[in-house]
Amino acid sequence: MNSFLQLSLVLTIIILAAKAGGWISVRLHQPAVLGELLAGVILGPTFINLLHLPPFTSPSLEETVLNLAELGAVLMMFIAGMEVDLKEMGRSGRVAALGGILGLAVPLLMGALAAVAFGYAGDEAIFIGIILTATSVSISAQTLLELGVLRTREGLAMLGAAVVDDILVIVLLSVFLALAGGANAPTAVGIVFVKIVVYIVVAGVAGWILLPPLMRWVDHQPISEGLAALVFSSVLLFAWAAEVVGGLAAITGAFLAGVGVSRSPLREKTEGKIRTITYTFLVPVFFVSIGLQADARSIAGPSFLFLLVLLLVAVVSKVVGSGGGARLGGFTGRQALRVGVGMVSRGEVGLIVASVGVSQGLVDPALFSIVVVLVLLTTILTPVMLRQVFPGAARPNPTQPEEG
Repeated sequence: MNSFLQLSLVLTIIILAAKAGGWISVRLHQPAVLGELLAGVILGPTFINLLHLPPFTSPSLEETVLNLAELGAVLMMFIAGMEVDLKEMGRSGRVAALGGILGLAVPLLMGALAAVAFGYAGDEAIFIGIILTATSVSISAQTLLELGVLRTREGLAMLGAAVVDDILVIVLLSVFLALAGGANAPTAVGIVFVKIVVYIVVAGVAGWILLPPLMRWVDHQPISEGLAALVFSSVLLFAWAAEVVGGLAAITGAFLAGVGVSRSPLREKTEGKIRTITYTFLVPVFFVSIGLQADARSIAGPSFLFLLVLLLVAVVSKVVGSGGGARLGGFTGRQALRVGVGMVSRGEVGLIVASVGVSQGLVDPALFSIVVVLVLLTTILTPVMLRQVFPGAARPNPTQPEEG
């Protein structure tokens, strides 16, 4: 088979497996995302190793699938951004700030101490702590959407805390690399702050002031699916600029684009057009891709024990850090717990930080494998824990198709 036919077959398998996993999960009264993640584990190197079976020989196949998965994450966070009410989110500003700050500080400290206990020292131990600071709320946002609680105070605070966390992680990583490389730290930090401020200002003007009227104008023009094309292009541009201009994660840019579109009276019409391709094609690829990158069989002995300790630290540190910050911000104990649990998943942000460490020689490839499995485990645990801390939320209906 040529490379296109290989891609067609592997995507068919991934999408059908993800939907089947989601269906089974919903029948068991769990979020659909859980089943899709577990489908990825089965298809991944831990069991089947789909992308390395004899029919799939194209050297670009894995990269293409992972790129499509990243696009799925971007569009998923864009849809989550459209669910946000700016006024409501503004009311949780104090909670989001404290949740983001403590959600970074506590994992950093606990992660570094755990690394020291297993023989890591110096920069390597600190960097392991930095890896654990990263939060990716793609999974949490999708789970809260399924449960119908994304627009609650806790859901909005979690999204706000994730944005704060993302900015702080980038600054922390930049400062660490500058110090480790002997660079002029004040200059490096200053450049990071300037890039972030420039991006946020430009994104604010473009997304919240220019995009809504532009959408209205395009919607009245004789352009085939002009509105969908404009919004889709805008999301990709925001995501691209977030990394290139602001030094932030692409999903943060997509989320900000969604917040901008949420101000438009065409929000519902836009969401309907984007949601179909997102949840039919790209989101299943994203969820399965996480399992495709994890090989639990490669971790044994001391590495397995270290993985278990890091998993405990990953969960406890976010619940204590982000949840504690939310509590200090005025949330009740139950509300704070929900915010902390929603921040547990590390996702692609943790993988990005770890890959930077490998490229810089700060962590070895074996540790990267541990991080990949850790990301997978936190991603699987998060929807399960969210289901438990939102007991009053609407259960997925087994007679209806799952959203994810």
